[in-house]
Amino acid sequence: MPEDHDWEAYKVPPTRTPVSERTTSVPNPVDYFQSAFNYVLDTPITVIRDWIERWQNRNKFYYYHQKFRRVPDLSQCLEGDYLCYYEAEAQWRRDRMVDQEIVEIVRERMAACKQREGPNQFQNCAKEMELLAQVTKAYQDRYGDLGFHGNARTCLMKQKHRMMEERKAQEN
Repeated sequence: MPEDHDWEAYKVPPTRTPVSERTTSVPNPVDYFQSAFNYVLDTPITVIRDWIERWQNRNKFYYYHQKFRRVPDLSQCLEGDYLCYYEAEAQWRRDRMVDQEIVEIVRERMAACKQREGPNQFQNCAKEMELLAQVTKAYQDRYGDLGFHGNARTCLMKQKHRMMEERKAQEN
């Protein structure tokens, strides 16, 4: 595109912003307050904020991808090691929440299949029904009858009692 425009053919429209005509030689104090605010408050805060944002962008941390290291089970903790007890309890709670979400996801898939298939749900959703039965049985075996206030110790005792019952059943 050529740079030499024909200014007479393509006239620039006049600006709509009126040009202020100063009627006094006294300076406007608002300009001084604005510049003082800019240099005293706005500029340092903007510099600090930009520095923090650069630091945060360098060290990205996604909460939904947070990975906790596996800690020893409660049965592997030494007697009187209260920190190990606490970590095992926290690990058990995380595992329980993950298992609850797994059951909920499988249940939602089952409901979606039932909704989608309608009257043919028993034939076409048999795989989802079987998976839901397996997942709920596994959850019930591990966390059932613990109640809301269940913890890692009661879950470990439940597992121990179940294993003892299975041994007795094998001996008979």
